[in-house]
Order: sequence, then structure tokens, then C-alpha cells
Amino acid sequence: MRMLCASTLIGEFFVIGFAGLVAMQMTDLPTGTVWAVSGTAMALSVLLCGMLTRPGGVQLGWLLQIGLVLSGFIVPMMFILGVVFGGLWWASVHFGRKIDEAKARFAAQAAEAA
Repeated sequence: MRMLCASTLIGEFFVIGFAGLVAMQMTDLPTGTVWAVSGTAMALSVLLCGMLTRPGGVQLGWLLQIGLVLSGFIVPMMFILGVVFGGLWWASVHFGRKIDEAKARFAAQAAEAA
């Protein structure tokens, strides 16, 4: 699960950065405000890569997905990208857990056979 979720988060890192650039051009928000919010979200996406196996890591990832969708109020295209990345996040968590379970099963079978 960790690898799939981390890949999604790194993709979000770049999308958030580009959305920050767009927000600077499309809105009247101060540049410092845009980069404070975008930079915090970018840092959170990278930090979450290391926190995925800790309690609450996946839940924080869901909060990031909600924030990504809500950023559509500033940059309208982020509504679509937020939903897309929310779907990718769900798929990463869902199928990542299935892969982890299958790996554990195969390891147990190999240990049993040996």
C-alpha cells in the first residue's frame, strides 16, 4: 500500500505546485498567501509519504484529498483534479491493502512449505 499511496502523493505534490502558479495569476490573493497555502500542502504531501505506515497517515491523506477538492473554489480546475486524485487515493489504499494481504499470504505459504 505504501508504494501506491506514495506515488499518488508525489503526483499531488506537482499538481499542487502548478495550481499555486495558476492561483497567483488568476486571483487577487497575495503571492505570500498563495505560496503559504500551496507550500504547506506540498510539504504535507511529501511528509505523508513517510507517515503512511503510522497510525493516522491514511486519514491525513484523506484530509489532503478534501483540501485538494476544496481548492477548486480558488482554481476551478482543481475540482476535477481533486476528484481524480481522490479516486487515485482510494484505489491506492484499497488495492494496496489487497496487495499487502496477498504478499503476507504468499509469505506464509512459502514458510509453511519450507
